[in-house]
Amino acid sequence: MHELTRRQREILGFIKTFTQRHSVPPTVREIGARFHFTPRAAFDHLRALERKGHLRRRVTAGRSSRNLTLVERAPATREVPVYGRIAAGEPLFAEQNLEGTLPVGVEWLASKGEEVFALKVHGDSMINAHIVEGDLVLVRRQQSAELGDIVVALLDNEATVKRFARQGEAIVLKPEHPTMAPILVRQGQKDFKILGKVVGLVRGF
Repeated sequence: MHELTRRQREILGFIKTFTQRHSVPPTVREIGARFHFTPRAAFDHLRALERKGHLRRRVTAGRSSRNLTLVERAPATREVPVYGRIAAGEPLFAEQNLEGTLPVGVEWLASKGEEVFALKVHGDSMINAHIVEGDLVLVRRQQSAELGDIVVALLDNEATVKRFARQGEAIVLKPEHPTMAPILVRQGQKDFKILGKVVGLVRGF
């Protein structure tokens, strides 16, 4: 797909808005009137947008802009691995824990190249954060966290989802459940590791 000029982006945006409002694309004259140039200049811009793949001409096409339709594009996605459980004593993201992949729109990811995985939630310790049994949390891999972040940590031989806090030198993993107590992690505790920060949630219905 060829890069558009600023003017071409403006014209394409006008065509999309006009089509949404009127159910038909604007005429060459309407495009020319909107951008204060001649119908011929408007037609030249339309031909450029067609060459660059943003407009498609109907089979019955004449020279009218009504015969040019917007090219619909599927949103860009990335396949994110889905893990059922992540347990200590196994490779960190062992193949036997992989349950499949989840297509996620790249616009949901802060960076198209960052490492993200999905983890199936077990239990209801985060129910007050609207994370429930069976949900998939999207997790960006990182080994640190800020206060208040919801993290996935490796503790007590499996991954757990909790809110990150501190108490002096110790780390506190706080559940979002009225009857569950926080977990205190002492500095240097060997069976603890932050796997990543929760950046999204997927729920089936």
